[in-house]
Amino acid sequence: MDVVVSSGQGSLYSYVISHLPVPGFEPPYVIAVVELDEGPRLLTNIVGGAADPDQLPLDAAVEVVFDSIDGTTLPFFRIRA
Repeated sequence: MDVVVSSGQGSLYSYVISHLPVPGFEPPYVIAVVELDEGPRLLTNIVGGAADPDQLPLDAAVEVVFDSIDGTTLPFFRIRA
């Protein structure tokens, strides 16, 4: 493992839309793999938009946003406008 300093910018590499309820997430929600501009890939969630394949083109530009769930701050990503 390596530590990589990141700009928080990247692209949507892959995703799945989940309809299963889990604590902290209201279905449907997007589970995604984001490829950071620096190269590493990160398993995360896409937030701030509809869980709709028409709104989630692969290679879409994304940016990091941070949110707290049950007292833990997590990195999520949203599609850049």
